[in-house]
Amino acid sequence: MIPRYTRPEMGRIWSEENKFRKWLEVEIATAEVEAEAGLIPARAAQAIRRRSRFDMERIREIERQVKHDVIAFTTNVAEHVGREARYLHYGLTSNDVVDTAQALLVHEASELLIDGLDRLAKVLKKRAFEFKHTPMVGRTHGIHAEPITFGLKLANWYAETQRNRERLAYAAEQMRVGKLSGAVGAYAHLSPALEKKICARLGLKPALIATQVVQRDTHAFYLCTLAVIAASLEKIALEVRGLQRTEVREAEEYFSPHQKGSSAMPHKRNPVTAEQICGLARVVRSNAQAALENVALWHERDISHSSVERIILPDSTILVDYLLDRAATLIETLLVYPERMRENLDLLKGLIFSGQLLLDLAAKGASREDAYHWVQRNAMEVWKTGKDFRTLVEKDADIRRYLAPHEIDHAFSIERPLRYVDAIFRQVFGKDAGRDEVETQPDQDRSQNVNRLVKEKLLAKRRSGTL
Repeated sequence: MIPRYTRPEMGRIWSEENKFRKWLEVEIATAEVEAEAGLIPARAAQAIRRRSRFDMERIREIERQVKHDVIAFTTNVAEHVGREARYLHYGLTSNDVVDTAQALLVHEASELLIDGLDRLAKVLKKRAFEFKHTPMVGRTHGIHAEPITFGLKLANWYAETQRNRERLAYAAEQMRVGKLSGAVGAYAHLSPALEKKICARLGLKPALIATQVVQRDTHAFYLCTLAVIAASLEKIALEVRGLQRTEVREAEEYFSPHQKGSSAMPHKRNPVTAEQICGLARVVRSNAQAALENVALWHERDISHSSVERIILPDSTILVDYLLDRAATLIETLLVYPERMRENLDLLKGLIFSGQLLLDLAAKGASREDAYHWVQRNAMEVWKTGKDFRTLVEKDADIRRYLAPHEIDHAFSIERPLRYVDAIFRQVFGKDAGRDEVETQPDQDRSQNVNRLVKEKLLAKRRSGTL
């Protein structure tokens, strides 16, 4: 069971009632264009426009008999239209209505998803500037590497979110396609010109060519795009989980005053939201696999794709919409601990500066092989004994032959590997990547203020019933 959802609009889009409403839009647009072309009487199109309606229970009743949802729908609509209903669904096959209406549904769903990506990007940008110059250790293979800032981590996620927005906009545009070319796509009853006019009236483009259905490579691409978005959200959530590990504890998802983490251990504060994002992302990926299986259909088409899409399109868009909401809230309310980041940065007694020391020795004339050997032997001594790396380096005669004390000091400068943070922010955020007001505070004061404001904001939302 998916937890309480904060965006009911997506559920409404995929409701059965909205699906029939879109079917009706296609039927009415078709009748009106056909009337303008003289294919059916104008009075028939007018009657279809004025009298068309449907009754959900009646459609279900008819479908139980005929075993065909589109026939049940058109039969019920015809009951309301009366005599002129003989021109309803004129020249169409079922998938002319279903695929064209589905494009309208996907378009509505995509607009909400793009809004969700925009909200996430806004939150990531805000928090990236909050921690633009907050140093932390960068990790490769889970092992301490070189210094970064927490702002760079958030900026990286922002850039990926922007790429996902571009991908989704492109995939959604490819899905904004209708087809009214008949049972095998050869326009046996309607012309390409009429199809173009009907699609234009609905805000769609006509498929360049189709069989009885719009080709499912576009659907597979769309679902794969949703899977990539879900994978990006999982990436963010997984990193939060890693940062929240007790041994790391550099950041932590918000834990409300009355929340409980374990039925057995009262001390637990588990990253439940981040874990939920990781779990549900798997479902979206599996749906993408099903969409890929739908590409190959027998001859002009079979019906094997239809039952699958009734599940994977609503489920995937609803899930991604939910995951975007959860991820944005996770980052917006994330508790960040710069003082702990600094502690972890110093955990290996200066080993994170070994790479810069190696380069400085080479720049002063030492061979890379010798320099690597000298730096590594001191580094291994730190791993073995826990001694201070810089102290060992300053006592190493081989290193001192090439580097003066002030040059060793420069090699161990935290500012040096972070000197291009501003430049990176300009690359990611553009020319407006200026300093945020919160950056003027010291790291520890800033983290305490931000964490306090996060808690106050959440409590206010809870009192108002909006959380």
